[in-house]
Amino acid sequence: MRYEPAVRPLPFLMTPVDREAPERARRLRALGLGSAPDPVFDRFADRLAEVTGAPFALVNFIDEHEQFLSGLHTPDGRSSRALGAAPGPDGPAPGRRMSRDRGFCPYVVVRRKALVLGDVRDYPRFAGNPVVDDTGVRSYLGAPLIDRTGIALGTVSVADTEPRPWGRPGLETIKAMAAELTDEIRHREDGLL
Repeated sequence: MRYEPAVRPLPFLMTPVDREAPERARRLRALGLGSAPDPVFDRFADRLAEVTGAPFALVNFIDEHEQFLSGLHTPDGRSSRALGAAPGPDGPAPGRRMSRDRGFCPYVVVRRKALVLGDVRDYPRFAGNPVVDDTGVRSYLGAPLIDRTGIALGTVSVADTEPRPWGRPGLETIKAMAAELTDEIRHREDGLL
């Protein structure tokens, strides 16, 4: 006699369910965000890395299908080697696009709350993320960019290849930096109207 389970177990979801993605994508298009590198956002990422002492800093916009790093700071200063970029035959793919299943920013956007991971390996949900194995990310700190309409457009975040005790000071810093960039986006929008 063969036993067949009545219900098959669901696969573990690496990316959270994001019901706001279509509305977010429309809003990003209306604002002209998330499709090209932006020197203002690159400078912001540089400053974010300096303030936190992290080797990687991102301004990341997330649509229905992917993440786009409009602002990027890397230790070697070469933005074409994006943290967590999908690997190609010769290593990380050039550019700033990432699948939604890579990294931790999609969780920040869906939760609409800052996320502090001192050591990602301490969290089973995050330890198996591809950026942990592929790029060696060990710590993460990110906050959502929530616009005037209430939509979480993306994140500002930092990452390190070493565990980091970000603590409350790190949390307050990333939230303040997110608020600052949200104000910049609001000023840009006012210029568009």
